[in-house]
Amino acid sequence: MLGAGVRFNDGRVDRRGRFWSGTMVEGEQSDASGVFVLRRRHRRGDVPGRAASAFRTACATAPTESGCIFADSPTRTIFEYQLLEPEGTLGPRRVFAQTPEGAFPDGAAVDADGCVWSAHWGAGFIVRYTPDGRIDRTLRVPTCQPSCVCFAGPDLDVLCITSAREGLDAATLHAEPHAGDVFLYHAGVQGLPESEYRL
Repeated sequence: MLGAGVRFNDGRVDRRGRFWSGTMVEGEQSDASGVFVLRRRHRRGDVPGRAASAFRTACATAPTESGCIFADSPTRTIFEYQLLEPEGTLGPRRVFAQTPEGAFPDGAAVDADGCVWSAHWGAGFIVRYTPDGRIDRTLRVPTCQPSCVCFAGPDLDVLCITSAREGLDAATLHAEPHAGDVFLYHAGVQGLPESEYRL
């Protein structure tokens, strides 16, 4: 199913209970990565089906009202795909946002306003994009490698941000003692409940 050196990266369940996951190629720049989906009608032991190709590193989906957001980190591009129902296949895509030099879009989540919160690996901030891809606000975090976001708490108003220590040199780790930690912020907005996948 996957080529040599390709591994699953991260994933998320959409609003109809399908599990989407991106892949990446270890140790090289390659367009061999893609997006896979495991639908609820699959039986235990079934393998996910490829839904999209030609990514370098495909990051987890953030399900929107009518589609899915995927990031291709090395090309600093966030794509939005139309989601064709009832089959749940990916339709046409558009460039949702292009990130600046040194800011590699990673994991993302969608809030109750339909805005996308994207972790920007390498740049040390989280960006909230409006549904049409405009930057609404930027949240600085105390490490250069935030990796993913989600909403938690009784009211889903706590933004949880994961980060990584991988690849940081000693000087950076000294300057960023909280690299690898999970950060919690009151975002001032509510997230959406995460859907569950069941076989």
